[in-house]
Amino acid sequence: MANKTTNKPPKTPFLKTARKHWMLLLMLAPAVIYVLVFSYIPMTGIVLAFKNYQYSGGIYGSPWNGLSNFKALLTAGKLWQVTRNTFLYNVAFIFLGVIFEMGSAILLNELLSKIFKKITQSLMFLPYFISWVVAGAIMYNIFNYERGVFNHILNAFGAGSFDLYNTPDAWPFVIIFLKLWKQTGYGSIVYLAAITGLDQEMFEAASIDGASAWQKIRYLTIPSLVPTMMILVLMAIGNIFRGDFGLFYQTVRSSALLEPSTNVIDTYVFRLLIDNGNIGVSAAAGLYQSVLCFITINICNTLVKRANPDYALY
Repeated sequence: MANKTTNKPPKTPFLKTARKHWMLLLMLAPAVIYVLVFSYIPMTGIVLAFKNYQYSGGIYGSPWNGLSNFKALLTAGKLWQVTRNTFLYNVAFIFLGVIFEMGSAILLNELLSKIFKKITQSLMFLPYFISWVVAGAIMYNIFNYERGVFNHILNAFGAGSFDLYNTPDAWPFVIIFLKLWKQTGYGSIVYLAAITGLDQEMFEAASIDGASAWQKIRYLTIPSLVPTMMILVLMAIGNIFRGDFGLFYQTVRSSALLEPSTNVIDTYVFRLLIDNGNIGVSAAAGLYQSVLCFITINICNTLVKRANPDYALY
């Protein structure tokens, strides 16, 4: 039986390829340098989590202290609370975000008036450009207990004032609403672009067969958006233990009463550094957060790859 041989192209040496495509490599150089300087080189600061930081020694000259920073982090008693808050908030953001973003994109696509469609999309996209500092200031002026617009309206109708900044149970709903208000318009653009790229012939064929608008959305549009949705969800899961610092810090306005229901890992690390000035413990909390994100994205990507390799990130 004759041996089957495959004609594989010979491997080209890297230097020869670099000389041939030097212009492309030169164009790529700024992006590579940016990632190295701002992403990889700062990673060496991880050693702070295992050191007793001293200003005289700096990052690399300070003495090692093993796992003492992690022990201090655990004995502080807030690690589980902030981890739970971060995880649950992000689960709500991802789940509701998919519904609102995909739903908004589908509704925008169904609008017949181009002018109304552009105005609606612009108004939905506008909150994305408002910083959390401005959003927090607007919110404070609306819900302030003494001078807020909301309480003036309640008093005008004979109802009592509502002190939002002293009601911790209300804040999970407030935080989720603010996040959806800010991200829905921006997130819907990705789904709207995916809808625009769909093959229009299948929609025309469905119309000829008598399919209604809802049937085309249910059986054609939504299934076609599943790959896009899976990629976006996986990317969001990679940051499921990272909170939006501006959202959780600027809107809450450093209220100690609201910390049990609004404190996440990012704000906890910041407060550790500002209130206690302990750089080593803050670095340990940051490393703990990064390891959690790394483990989560790898587990989820492995599960997705087993279910459907086409939806996996890598």
